[in-house]
Amino acid sequence: MGIVRNTRGVISALRGDDRQRYRLAERVAQLIHPEAVLSDRERLWMRDEEFRRVYFSYHDPRFTTTMDRVYLLRELARLAATVDGDTAECGTYRGLSSTMICSATQPGRTHHAFDSFEGLSDPRPQDGTDWAAGDLAATETEFRENLAAFDVATYKGWIPERFAEVADRRFCLVHIDVDLYEPTYASIEYFYERVVPGGVIVLDDYGFANCPGAKAAVDEFMSDKVEPVLMMPTGTGVILRR
Repeated sequence: MGIVRNTRGVISALRGDDRQRYRLAERVAQLIHPEAVLSDRERLWMRDEEFRRVYFSYHDPRFTTTMDRVYLLRELARLAATVDGDTAECGTYRGLSSTMICSATQPGRTHHAFDSFEGLSDPRPQDGTDWAAGDLAATETEFRENLAAFDVATYKGWIPERFAEVADRRFCLVHIDVDLYEPTYASIEYFYERVVPGGVIVLDDYGFANCPGAKAAVDEFMSDKVEPVLMMPTGTGVILRR
């Protein structure tokens, strides 16, 4: 209780100094956990009110992707929109990432959304111990309602069962967010050759210790390819197709 009272007193004393309060918040976070990093306070994207509105309309503290990862995805989608091709997402959950992709790339192209809408498949030993079958389940109805304003084709089924239905399409951006080895490998294997030069493959789980199978799948597939897999500070993996 003494620590709480002292912290409140310091915060009160710094009430008028927003920069110092932010630094204090970072120090307190690191006392609680040494790996906690708030990063730079003055980043302009954090003041993008429309982005924040959309993000928090989806927010679920259990599973929602952090703001910096979602914002990076939106900016990569803006980059991808400069070349031809549709967009695709493997693993949609409730639709936040698809919303960001569509808002940056439409109108003028179709977004193809693949999900079991039954959560994750059975993890394998290479996937570690953080996941269980059925995790991250969301309904197809909720996804469709959330994306109703956009041109979206939805493919319900286990990856890669329905990939063949887009065999004749080419893509400017593919977002892979399926957490586990097998669906990650199936996704990058299928879509890699279908992403146009200048297009982007975004790997949501690539840089996370709790998704070892996802990283292993990407590294295995990309081992003989010319492009590097860029690991962003957000934990996102990015491939820029040549």
